[in-house]
Amino acid sequence: MARYTGADCKLCRREKTKLFLKGKKCESAKCPIEIRPYPPGEHGRGRPKESEYQLQLREKQKTRRIYGVLEKQFHNYYEEANRKSGKTGENLLQILESRLDNVVYRAGFAESRDAARQQVRHGHIVVNGKKVDIPSYRVREHDIIEVREKSRNLLPYEVARATAGDKTVPAWLGVAPESMRILVHQLPVRQQIDTLVQEQLIVELYSK
Repeated sequence: MARYTGADCKLCRREKTKLFLKGKKCESAKCPIEIRPYPPGEHGRGRPKESEYQLQLREKQKTRRIYGVLEKQFHNYYEEANRKSGKTGENLLQILESRLDNVVYRAGFAESRDAARQQVRHGHIVVNGKKVDIPSYRVREHDIIEVREKSRNLLPYEVARATAGDKTVPAWLGVAPESMRILVHQLPVRQQIDTLVQEQLIVELYSK
C-alpha cells in the first residue's frame, strides 16, 4: 500500500503549523517547527506572499497530511462529499474523521494517527467482533471498536490505560479505557471536529 515515507516534521514546517504527526514530540520544545518556523529548503525564509490559489492548495495539502491520506484517495473523498446533501466541506471532514485509524487516535489508544494506522494494519483492532486491518475502514453510528484481547497487554495499550483522561475525547465517541473499547455514538458534526482547517478553501480549490 502506498504511503508517505519522508520526514513528518518537514510536512509541519511546509504548512507552517503543527500537524501533530509525531505524538508527544509535537508538544515538546524539540519540535522542529519551534526551532525553524519556516518552510524547508534554501528559499524557505523568503517565500513571497501566497496567492489565493496557493492558499487553497496549502489548505488541501495540510488537511490531507493531517489525516495521512494520499492525493487520489483524498480527491475521491471530496467527490463523495460533494455528492452528499449538506455542505461539501463539512461532509469531507466527517468522512475523514470516520476513518478507523482516526477513531483509534481520537480515542487516545495511539499517540498519533500514524501509530493508530500501524495498530490497525497489524490486526490489533476489532470492529463489532470482527478483525479489521484496513485503516481507511469507515466506522458507522453505534459501531463498537475494541483492541483484541490478546493485544491488550502490549505496551501502547498499557500506556493508553495509564494516561486515560489526559487527552480530550470528542463527544461523538464513548471510550472505556479499562476494557479498551470505543463506542461510536454518532458520526461527528462540524462543531465536534477540532481540526484547524478551513474546509471551504478546499471546496473552492476543487470547484475550479
